[in-house]
Amino acid sequence: MKEKFKQVNYDNQDNPKSYFEIVKIEELLKRKLDHNIGKNHIVKFYIIFFVYEGQGYHTIDFTDYNYTKGTVLLVRKDQIHKFFRSPNVKGYLLIFTEEFMLSHLNRLEALKSMQLFNDLLSFPKLKLQIGDNEFSDFATLVRQLEREYKFRDDYSIGITRSVLHIIITKLFRIKSENGQFLEKKKYLSQFLEFQNLVEENCFKSKKVQFYAQKLSVSTKTVNNIVNSVVNKSAKVFIDEITILQIKRLLISTDHSIKEIAYTVGFDDPTNFFKYFKKFTGSSPEIFRKAH
Repeated sequence: MKEKFKQVNYDNQDNPKSYFEIVKIEELLKRKLDHNIGKNHIVKFYIIFFVYEGQGYHTIDFTDYNYTKGTVLLVRKDQIHKFFRSPNVKGYLLIFTEEFMLSHLNRLEALKSMQLFNDLLSFPKLKLQIGDNEFSDFATLVRQLEREYKFRDDYSIGITRSVLHIIITKLFRIKSENGQFLEKKKYLSQFLEFQNLVEENCFKSKKVQFYAQKLSVSTKTVNNIVNSVVNKSAKVFIDEITILQIKRLLISTDHSIKEIAYTVGFDDPTNFFKYFKKFTGSSPEIFRKAH
C-alpha cells in the first residue's frame, strides 16, 4: 500500500542549514517541482501564507479559503493543503521548521509560538487591516525577512529568527484583538497535552477514560478542561480529531475502505461506515471520490 500523494519534507537546497525559506507565491506557481502543488499534499513544516496583491483560493485540510490583499493563512506541520493557480496573486510564503524556532527561543516560548498554527484553537485565516498601519507594518517585516534571507552573513540567521518571532507575535496580537485566540484560557496547557495524546492515539482508543488515565485525572476533569477551552465535550473533540485523521487516510493512501476501518480501530467495517457517515453525512467511498 502506498500514499496517493506527496509528503513534502523541508528541503531548502539553496540554504539547507537555515531551516527557513521565504518564497514569492507567484514564483512558486511557476516552478517545476517533484510534486503537483495544485493537488493535495502533506507538508512537514510550517507556512505563513501572506497575500500582498490579488485574490484566489487555497485549500487547507479539505476546506477552501478565499484570500485577497492582506490575507494571512496559517498551515501547520502534517496538514494537507493545495494551491489554486491565481494569475494575479502576489505574496510570500514564510516556510520554517519547529527546529528553527527552538534554536532561537526557549522551548516553552517556541511551543507557545507553534500554538498560532493550531487550527483546533483558532481559525487558520486572518485579515490584516489595509487602511491603517497593520498591513504596511506586516509587509515591511516580511520584506526585511526577504533581505536578510538573501544577505546571509554571520548575523542574518539570528536576525531572521528574531523578525519571524515578531511576525508570529503580531499575528497573536491580531487574533487576540479579534477574539480568535485562546491564550489566556484556563487549562490551556492541559488541553494541549490532551490534544497531543488524542492525535497520537485516536485510532487506539476513542474513549475519554483512556485519555483520563494517561493524564492521571478523572473523566470529569478531562471534560472540564476541554469544555473550558473549546466549549465542547471531550468525546466530541476526540471524534472530531478521529474523523479528520480518517479523512487524511482516505485521501492520502490507496488503502481499501476495509483496511482503513481496521487501521482506525473498527473490527467491523459496517460500524466504521456508520461512524464516518454520522459525522460527515457521506460514506467513506463518496468522500474519497469527491476529493
